[in-house]
Amino acid sequence: MKFRIARLLLLLTLPAYLLDQATKWAVLLNLEYGAEIPVIPGFFSLVHWRNTGAAFSFMSNSNGFFIGLSVVAVVVMVVLAVLGKFSGRLSGIAWGLLLGGILGNLTDRILHGSVVDFLLFDLHVRFADPWPAFNVADSCIFIAAALFVWESFREPEVIR
Repeated sequence: MKFRIARLLLLLTLPAYLLDQATKWAVLLNLEYGAEIPVIPGFFSLVHWRNTGAAFSFMSNSNGFFIGLSVVAVVVMVVLAVLGKFSGRLSGIAWGLLLGGILGNLTDRILHGSVVDFLLFDLHVRFADPWPAFNVADSCIFIAAALFVWESFREPEVIR
């Protein structure tokens, strides 16, 4: 059982991490900081923005704090994976995506001193006009959180 979960984690974490880093490097190489390229005018743009805080720039200029928090989270997640502390396949998927997202943003914080954000949606609704820019790692973290919530309403599944 532990091997199956570890394999599931690796099959999700590594591709999520690599996709996140590849897209961020494409932005770094092709867009000047602050640039915006409309893809769907008035709705979706590619941008090159940076964030030294968490979601919605919460606790901006706290890069060191978030590096420490990320390292602790990664260590705890790896230990839990080794100990086989996942209840099912959905949990394994969520943990894999979460770990890939954390590692992606942690890499940015260490290499660039901030997280590279590049996806910008304007939802044309109050308080989301536009929505804060985000990246693949942020998407993985959000999807993982949604899966954890979904799983909390399901009967426990045991992987055999």
